[in-house]
Amino acid sequence: MEKIAGLGIAASQQQLLARMQQAAATAQTGALSPGMSIAPADTSLFGAPAQPVSFAKVMTTAIDNVDQMQHVASARQTAIDTGQSDDLTGAMIESQKASVAFSAMMQVRNKLTSALDEVMNIAL
Repeated sequence: MEKIAGLGIAASQQQLLARMQQAAATAQTGALSPGMSIAPADTSLFGAPAQPVSFAKVMTTAIDNVDQMQHVASARQTAIDTGQSDDLTGAMIESQKASVAFSAMMQVRNKLTSALDEVMNIAL
């Protein structure tokens, strides 16, 4: 742990790392008795306390992020086309990021659609 302190890792990260090391040591030694349980991580280490999140909000945020990536890629491409920028590499990277994000979103949509179809076909 003293090696880690010299690397400049924040105190909250050190606490989290210590907790992970303690859990790993407990798992290796098998010292966890039947009455004991491993508690969830202390959420205060991660900033604000966790609030309930709806599925719709998560999906809307994801779609908005993909849309933002596409707008950034489009803006970079327009800047290249109009001569305002010569950062072709950056424009291509942003374009690829947007493409990968859109493909991932479409795969999630397809999985959700097939899951809904399966639920709809369940015999009651």
